[in-house]
Amino acid sequence: MATSEETKYANKVFMAGALPLMKIIANEDPKLSATFKRKKLNAVYQVSAMDEGQKHAVHFVVENGVWDVFQGEYNGPKKIDAELAFASMEKMNGFMKSDMKQLPSFKIKSVTKFAQFMKVLLKMSSLLTADKPPKDVETQRFLTKLYFCLLSTGISALNKMGHPEISKWVAESPDRTYQWTIVGDPDTSAYLRICEGNSKAGKGLYERSDPFFTMAFDCPESALLILMEIGDMFDMTANRQLIMKGGPEFGVQLGDHMTTVGHLAK
Repeated sequence: MATSEETKYANKVFMAGALPLMKIIANEDPKLSATFKRKKLNAVYQVSAMDEGQKHAVHFVVENGVWDVFQGEYNGPKKIDAELAFASMEKMNGFMKSDMKQLPSFKIKSVTKFAQFMKVLLKMSSLLTADKPPKDVETQRFLTKLYFCLLSTGISALNKMGHPEISKWVAESPDRTYQWTIVGDPDTSAYLRICEGNSKAGKGLYERSDPFFTMAFDCPESALLILMEIGDMFDMTANRQLIMKGGPEFGVQLGDHMTTVGHLAK
C-alpha cells in the first residue's frame, strides 16, 4: 500500500523538525553538554525510515562532545555507532508519538555510545510530550526555544515538500520574515523567511531587516500556554501576554501553519 501524504508530511516534521532538536538539547542542556565534552564523545548516529524501497534518514556527527545534524543518510568514512532503523514511515511516526509498539531495529556498534544517544532522545521526548509548562523558568525558556525551532523548521520543510496550503502561502508571498520571540530574551527566538516559493528557518532574531510579522510573548510560560494549546489567545492578547506586531490577518495565517505542524507531530 502506498504511503499516504499525511504520513509523509508527519514524517518530514519529525525528520527535519523534531529530531534535529537533539542537536540543541545535546549542545545546550548543561548536564548533557558537560558530560559529552568531558568524555570527548565522538560518534555517528542515524535515524532512518523506509518508504517504497527508499531510505529516508537524518544523522548526527559528534566530535569532541559537540553535536551536529544533517539531513539524509550518512556516507562518511566512519562507521555508524548506532542507528534506529524503522521499516516504514508509519512505524517511525508512531514511535515518535510515543507508541512503544512501533519499535525500530536497533543497529548498535557501540553500546556505550548508543546509551548516550538515548539520553538525548529521551530528554527530547520528556520535554516535547509535557502537557503543561514546567515550573522551572530555565526549563520553560529551553522548551519554548525548542518549540519555536520546531515550528519554523517544520513549516519550511513542509513548504519544500509541497504541502498544499503552506506551499501556496509561501509561493504567493513577497520577501517576508516571521519572527517568534520572548520580549527581552533574544536567545529564545526563531524566524521563518519566505519569498515566492522559497523558505528558510533560523534560530535567534532575524537581524538583516525588521520582521514583517512578530509573534512575541511576555514570558516563556505564556508562550507555552499558546504552543501547548491550553491558553486563551484572545484573553492573553488583551492582557499583553501575547503581542502580535503586524497585520492580524497575517497572524491568523501563521497560526494556521503552526497548528498544521503541531497536529502532524501529535
